[in-house]
Amino acid sequence: MSNEHNTTNLTVWLTGATSGIGLAVLAELVRQGHRVIATGRNRDRLNEIVAEYGNAVTPLAGDVTSPQDCRYFREQLHAMAPIDWAILNAGTCEYMDVSDFDAELVSRVVNTNIVGTARAIEAVLPVLRTSRNRERHPLLAVVGSSAWWFPFTRAEAYGASKAGLAYLAESLRADLAGEGIDVSLISPGFVRTPLTDQNDFSMPFLMEAEDAARIMVRDLTRHRPDIHFPRRFTLMLKLFACLPRSLRDRMAAAMSRNAKESND
Repeated sequence: MSNEHNTTNLTVWLTGATSGIGLAVLAELVRQGHRVIATGRNRDRLNEIVAEYGNAVTPLAGDVTSPQDCRYFREQLHAMAPIDWAILNAGTCEYMDVSDFDAELVSRVVNTNIVGTARAIEAVLPVLRTSRNRERHPLLAVVGSSAWWFPFTRAEAYGASKAGLAYLAESLRADLAGEGIDVSLISPGFVRTPLTDQNDFSMPFLMEAEDAARIMVRDLTRHRPDIHFPRRFTLMLKLFACLPRSLRDRMAAAMSRNAKESND
């Protein structure tokens, strides 16, 4: 894959654009002179963002988990084509107490993180295909999490959904390679957002959303297939993933016990 791409004056569809990493990425894209089609469920917040950034941002309100909204997205994106990048960032996180295993919690998280992303892909992929013969190289970016490399306590639903996203992205990369559409998987560590502000545990190497956004946009500009940060944290998790399963299981169980003791 070549690192040489025309990345001036891009048109980018960004989901989950109204808060956290998504809002920081929107700000970074606009700072670099790109046009952002911003999607989120909160119409009032989208209007506030448009008021702040002006013509650089086009609001496209809706919910990626809604088939009806995603059909609307597809129609509108076609009307606004060509689209150079799609950054699929909408997601959620809920933790589970295994003493009260909750299948509905798993369903909610998987529906938002995997099914919602899949519906967004279904909406935007035909539009990206219309861009593949242009000078620019279309890019589909899926925002996952570094959590899928290691079995963290209480993260059964969240980690499973992010592991599913990783497989989805990597399979798409293989299947779309022949079409000239690149696929990037973004696996952040802990980033300060409204979601992580709810965490009741220590978050090593916690990053600010603005720093995460700069890394993401920089590496997406290079069409890197595997984007992860902060590297001190993510490389450690990748190393853990290479350990013998018995050792990895003991480490995960010890972390779980320590977390329970600290919460008691």
